[in-house]
Amino acid sequence: EHRRSSREHVVQEPPQDREPGARPRESPSFHRRFTTLTIARESQSKHGAKDGAKDGAKDGAVGTGQGCANTSSGGVAMAITATLFEPSGDGQTPQVVVLVGGPGMGKTMMVRKMMVEWGEGTLHTQFDFIVCVDCKALALPMEASVADLVSRCCPGLQVPAGKILDDQKKILFIFDGFEALGFSLVQPDAELSSDPREVKPLELTLMSLLKKTVLPEASLLLTTRPTALGSLGRCLEDEYYVEILGFSAARRKEYFHRYFENSNKGDMAFRFARGNQILYSLCVIPAMSWTVCTILEQELCGTKNLLECSKATTGMMMFFLSQLLKHRDRDNPQVLQQFLLKLCSLAADGIWKHKVLFEEKEIKDRGLDQPGLLPFFLNERIPKEGEDHGSVYAFTHLHLQEFFAAMFYVLEDDEEMTSSVGTLEKDVNKLLESYSKSRKDLNVTVRFLSGLVSQKSIEYMDRTIGCRISPRAREELLKWLQGRHRVLSQPGQALKVSEMDTFHFLFEMNEKSFVQSALGHFTDLDLQDTKLTLYDQMALSFCIQHWDGLGCVTLQGCSFQWQDPEAELDASVPCSGVSGAGGHPGALAVRRRREELPSPIHLLCRALRHRGSALRVLRLQWCRLSESCCAELAALLAEHPGLARLELGDSSLGDSGVRLLCEGLRTPGCRLRVLR
Repeated sequence: EHRRSSREHVVQEPPQDREPGARPRESPSFHRRFTTLTIARESQSKHGAKDGAKDGAKDGAVGTGQGCANTSSGGVAMAITATLFEPSGDGQTPQVVVLVGGPGMGKTMMVRKMMVEWGEGTLHTQFDFIVCVDCKALALPMEASVADLVSRCCPGLQVPAGKILDDQKKILFIFDGFEALGFSLVQPDAELSSDPREVKPLELTLMSLLKKTVLPEASLLLTTRPTALGSLGRCLEDEYYVEILGFSAARRKEYFHRYFENSNKGDMAFRFARGNQILYSLCVIPAMSWTVCTILEQELCGTKNLLECSKATTGMMMFFLSQLLKHRDRDNPQVLQQFLLKLCSLAADGIWKHKVLFEEKEIKDRGLDQPGLLPFFLNERIPKEGEDHGSVYAFTHLHLQEFFAAMFYVLEDDEEMTSSVGTLEKDVNKLLESYSKSRKDLNVTVRFLSGLVSQKSIEYMDRTIGCRISPRAREELLKWLQGRHRVLSQPGQALKVSEMDTFHFLFEMNEKSFVQSALGHFTDLDLQDTKLTLYDQMALSFCIQHWDGLGCVTLQGCSFQWQDPEAELDASVPCSGVSGAGGHPGALAVRRRREELPSPIHLLCRALRHRGSALRVLRLQWCRLSESCCAELAALLAEHPGLARLELGDSSLGDSGVRLLCEGLRTPGCRLRVLR
């Protein structure tokens, strides 16, 4: 959604002075889907030397550290555009606001929202005119006055530019994507202009606006990626910094429901994302939420059911990456490929060393100081005044760093490149064995590696980004998966798989033949005390369907979660405000959704009924099964002639549940010998 509508470059007049139809127009989807972003605001800070807001840290998002407050120590987390030009705690109304955020965090969307609110006369009514310049798309002249700039942006303007500039306090200039201008912000003060009609080189005209030598009482809003902040901080005075922190947990849920017009689809899509911790954490980035919703919308159109969704986390990350790089270095793909190799080496080195911050020297030594590419992946933190080190950099999200670390191990490179990307060895086996023995923090990296070596991923990366993935990593992954559970199984006993992460890795790859090769020698599945989210169950059922030799399934103390844990909590809290005879309307809605959901063991039983299944024993002990599970179990008994033993210890089946179970036992196809 953040990329769907074309950006406008407009000077607009106040609502009461405009002719009908002159207001800024947005598609209905903009109003329907716009979801409030959380921001952190800080009063003026010389050279942008404040600490970064940390609200996103628990979700893995790394703050830029650019002139924004730590919300636990003075900054204020807010979520509405109205706060941008409102008086701060000290009573001062900002004239210059710098809106900071990485790619996809929603800077342009916030500007569009602000323009709509002003155009409708609901907010920002202190401005009679707003000049909005899209720095990424507008072809600017080499020389211009401020008045020329206004006229250039809006050729159809009916009010003379000179009249607009007469009342400075009523004007707001917006420069969206300021870093795209690429101008040097170091200009001699003596050459700056004080006359809005004086023609100067464009750099000087813009610097005159920033330094307030021209139209000193006009307001400015600049949106920028963190890389432009160092130079901006040296030329602005009394500026306020606002950092976009992305979507809070509540806003993520709201966005999913706004994106899907159908509430049932919205519920299912959010449950899908919520059940996948990696995906849910990444959705703090608005563009990632859009990516997930876009892909799930396509899946729903194709299958009508997300339970059959084939898109795992890696597939969504690759789509996100392809969108980021859509128009980058198409004429010279080698530049992009070499940059990605160096970036992946940096990411992997950081993962091994538990390192998320990288010094400026390291960026330069690796050849990553490329302004056309670096800001897409790394946020820059300018040092505080008095600090003797240079800038430090961090990936916009920890999971993005883990994704690029996985890419390091699978990307093919030539010998010339190998010597320039660092000293880290591309040893896939070392990565996998370290994960098995002690480095459980490598889980996400291994999961991404599994997804990247699928045949679909290999073809997609080559087609969309031009990166070649080596098949060697795929072979090493298969050997490791075949060997890891042999070590865990007891001598003389059946070979069993007892780690849930194995199913995550295989689901990321999403290849039937690979599952069969990886699990073909194992006969037992044994999971204990595991909370199975919807995503876990999808991964588990996918593998079971293609595991022909599986004879015994034991799940002890496992729970099957089908909805948002927060919704379950809401439904369990008694409400004092009674609505009719049924209690709180919110709890009613939750109960109604719960009734519409399939049985908690629906996916498991459906997978166990697959053609060719060798299942003989099914143990579901201390899994808190209820009567809603009995219809699925009865169908399994009726349709699976090989099932000889069923154990349902410590369940609350109830009389009606047992009756359903007995119906299954009475069917001619049932061959059960033992029921416990």
